[in-house]
Amino acid sequence: MRSFLKKHETGPLALILMCALMWGILHAVTGISAAGPSAYNSYTLQALSWLKGRLDVDNREYLELAVYQGRYYVSFPPLPSVILLPFALLFGAATPDDLLVKIYILAAVILIERSMRHIGLGRAAAAAWAFLFAFGSSLLPITLEGAVWYHAQDLAFFLTVLSIYLITQDRPTPAILFYALSVACRPFNALYGIVIAAVYLGVSLKAGETFGAVMRKAVPGIVLGACVAVAIGVFNYVRFADPFEFGHSYLPEFSTQGGTQFSFAHIGNNIRSFILRLPFRFEDGTLVMERFGFSAFIACPMLTLLVIWAFRDIIKKTFSAEKAVIFAVFVLHFILLLMHRTFGGFQYGARYCADLMPYAFFYRLCDMRKPSGLEFILPFLGFVLAFAGAILIHL
Repeated sequence: MRSFLKKHETGPLALILMCALMWGILHAVTGISAAGPSAYNSYTLQALSWLKGRLDVDNREYLELAVYQGRYYVSFPPLPSVILLPFALLFGAATPDDLLVKIYILAAVILIERSMRHIGLGRAAAAAWAFLFAFGSSLLPITLEGAVWYHAQDLAFFLTVLSIYLITQDRPTPAILFYALSVACRPFNALYGIVIAAVYLGVSLKAGETFGAVMRKAVPGIVLGACVAVAIGVFNYVRFADPFEFGHSYLPEFSTQGGTQFSFAHIGNNIRSFILRLPFRFEDGTLVMERFGFSAFIACPMLTLLVIWAFRDIIKKTFSAEKAVIFAVFVLHFILLLMHRTFGGFQYGARYCADLMPYAFFYRLCDMRKPSGLEFILPFLGFVLAFAGAILIHL
């Protein structure tokens, strides 16, 4: 399959400056360090433990640590700590988590900008669309701080966008590898494998390639992805005697306090909170932001646009098989997230739904048309809200 995106020269300098200005203002107002270590630096602490030959970490009561057989472990997938190993060697506990998460997201935004240039947008329009796509959403507030929850989510977002970009460039080996690495940050990102495989196969077959030829090209990436999966399984098994256990089951809130991490019983409450709830409420006659989340379709306008695109394509009978797979897996992924007990807890908007935004990116690339005005207006409004929310949530 030849790349289905055209080649264009890009100039990300303006985009970088836009991001730097935005972060500069937000950090100045909130007082959060722009490049320093986060207080919730579980991944750095885990990397430092690895360098000492340990898999467990020293207990810190304010961190979300798993307790297993009397020892404390980081209760999240391990890839961020792998990335942090050289930084831990250089900086120790002062590893600049807050800066690293910005680098991940900046790289993702540049890839989105490049993709929009490929489908024919001018330089300014592509930069604006990429900026609004990422930052007109619940993703913006979690780029301010490299706390353990945000670090994994930001890195997974970058790796997923990179994988999607590479598969559209007919580079299946690195695309599958980076997809597998994203799963080592956010396990539900495994669902992206369905859409990456379906779109790549569908576009390749339409281009005249045989199924066998497509599979032969995919084999090296599949092998590398399998190696990542095995490594994660071994890591989990050595720590918890279960290749599928990352440690969440051994958090006190689930292991000793009677909570259930995933359940159909959580869906109703999460629908009320993360689909139906408005961003603000009145409290003692004052309008205050909902600090434990609100509708994903307000917090992440690109997800609203994804639904609009899908229904438009159904009505116009342009709903291709590739688009159908992307939209169906998006819905499945959303439902699985709605089964989570907290859906992210204290946060701006719907933090977990930032994981869903690459579906909108992929769908948009499959559409191969220039964005309409609505595709700028909605994310712009989302950016205004997210910018204000990023400040309010930290004050």
